[in-house]
Amino acid sequence: MEPVLRLSHITKRFGKLVANDSISLTLARGEVLALLGENGAGKSTLMSILFGHYVADEGSIEVFGQPLPPGQPRAALAAGIGMVHQHFTLADNLTVLDNVLLGSEPLWQPFSRRSE
Repeated sequence: MEPVLRLSHITKRFGKLVANDSISLTLARGEVLALLGENGAGKSTLMSILFGHYVADEGSIEVFGQPLPPGQPRAALAAGIGMVHQHFTLADNLTVLDNVLLGSEPLWQPFSRRSE
């Protein structure tokens, strides 16, 4: 079966600091993956690359066998990838799912589309 997500040799540097060094992983349908590590280990950097906030210096990402364009959060959202940042500003009155989906819809649209 084709993997849902494949990261191949993802590397990200900030100057001389190597935040991610050739990270590869494959996620199958129905599988759950947890990234664990100390502060500064590169977990958030890897997730920011996956979501398109950062562009990897090396490597590639595929979702359902299709390349994910680097540095494009809209492409990540269209591929079904979302990200909840590690802040303590979650909405207490919402469910976990609602908090996760909170940033997945645009807050505005061009004037020409408002009447649709």
